[in-house]
Parts: sequence; structure tokens; C-alpha cells
Amino acid sequence: MPIAARTGMDIWYESFGDSADPPLLLVMGLGGQAISWPDEFCQGFVDRGFFVIRFDNRDVGLSGRASGTPDPFAVMTAAAQGEPVDAPYLLTDMADDAFAVLDALGIGAAHVVGASMGGMIAQTMAITHPERVLTLTSIMSTTGQPDVGQADPEVLSVLLEPPAADREAVIEQAVRRVKAIGSPDQLDETRVREAAGAAYDRAFDPNGVVRQLTAVLASGSRAEGLASVTVPTLVIHGSADRLVNPSGGQRTAELVAGAQLELIEGMGHDLPVVFWSRIIEMVTRHAAQAASTR
Repeated sequence: MPIAARTGMDIWYESFGDSADPPLLLVMGLGGQAISWPDEFCQGFVDRGFFVIRFDNRDVGLSGRASGTPDPFAVMTAAAQGEPVDAPYLLTDMADDAFAVLDALGIGAAHVVGASMGGMIAQTMAITHPERVLTLTSIMSTTGQPDVGQADPEVLSVLLEPPAADREAVIEQAVRRVKAIGSPDQLDETRVREAAGAAYDRAFDPNGVVRQLTAVLASGSRAEGLASVTVPTLVIHGSADRLVNPSGGQRTAELVAGAQLELIEGMGHDLPVVFWSRIIEMVTRHAAQAASTR
């Protein structure tokens, strides 16, 4: 598949649908590869008339890697104490990677949908280059402010486990994590195991995930930038999200003038199949409303 390299970092991407249709860029969260946006989910947007692009953020999947191995506990401690965090790159660099993908495809502006850290990257795109973002959809994300969007302490012990070292252990760890932070009563363990195995087989690099986390913590608050955003914005959050408290989504919608907030009852910090059609419909309606006012 093609590689975008304008930022000095190779970024793997692929597309679905007709390039003549309105472009929709999907930006995944911490440690998630492009395939974390399942083919069927992407096809759902194609069926609604979009040209869909998904890509691997730097440090995961088939994209390039930065150097260095930060200590995650030292990074989180420094951030919690308000001390500077030394990071190999920031969310602004990851936003530039996303723009590089659009450049490689000859796309001037796109509808941008980001989940979790991907929502932070999408927000950063709307802050730094609003002319390139037709609409912004921020899913299960937050503003970077320390008083909102915090994780439930009960789930942190699972998330802070040392990374598993072999395929079967990685799969078991993925199941434990989804049980901790996913949508209650919506666990499809077979799908989780298949997805975790596919991700491991495609690329496995836990150090890259730590560098991504460091970038999030070093980038700080986006509150001031979000208050200046004029891009049509939709915020989607699950009522049962234990990793990014719904207050993160609520604050995002409060900061962006005219933003729409949609709380999905029973959704946690994942994208179970049962919620796909509703999310696709929300984003499609959001894009149509924005187009009608341009």
C-alpha cells in the first residue's frame, strides 16, 4: 500500500470507495493500527457516499518508528506533577502525518473522524489547519485538561500491566483490557481475540505505544485552541466510558462554539458492532448539515 513521507516519517495508508466522493479520514487512538477501523465499518461509510481513508499513526502498524524508549511511569508522574515531559514528538506532529496522507492523495480538505487519541489528533488538525477539515468528529476523547476525561482508577491496574511478550499473551491481555474499559454487556470475545491476533501478526511494538502516550501527555491542554475552532464539530461519547470519562467529551463540546454532543447510552471505550450504524448515521448527518450551510 502507499506510503506518505512528507513529514520525514513513513505513514502507511489505504482507501475505500470512489475518490470522487467526499473524503473521510479515520484517525485511530493509542496503540491502534489502521485495521482497528474494521473493513465493515469503513464500508458502512462508503455505502453512505464517502471516500474513506484509514492509516497507521507513527509508531504503530506499518508506519515508521521514532527512537527512544520513555519510562511510562516516569512520564505519567511528571505529567501529573505538572512537570515538563520530554517527548520525541507531539500531537501536532501526528496531525501533520495525517495531513501528509491527504497530500499524498491530492486531497485539500476532508471530513476527519478521530477516536480517543485519534480524537485528540483530529482536534489538533482542526486547530492548526481548519481550512483542511470539512467537519470534525471527536469520539471518546478529551481536551487535555487535567480536570476532565480522567480514567476510573479501577481500570488503570489493567491498562498499566507490562506489555505481553508473545501472541497468545497479547490476545489474553487484549481481552482483559476490553473487559475493563469496553461497553458493558457488549463483549464479543471472539471478535476481540481475532482483532488482537491480526494486529499482532501485522506489527507488534509496545515501545511505540509508550512513545505515543508520551506525545499525548507532553502536548498538554488544547482548551485554548478548541475555543477558537470554527470547523463544524460533532462530539460522540459513551455514557459507560471508564477510560476517558464522559466529562472529556462534554468539555470538548462546551469549548467548541456550536458543537453537537451525542452521548451513546451504554457505550464504553470501544466501538462494538451494535453501535456502528448509529455512529455512521451521526457522522453522515453531520457532514450533510455542514455541506448545506457552506
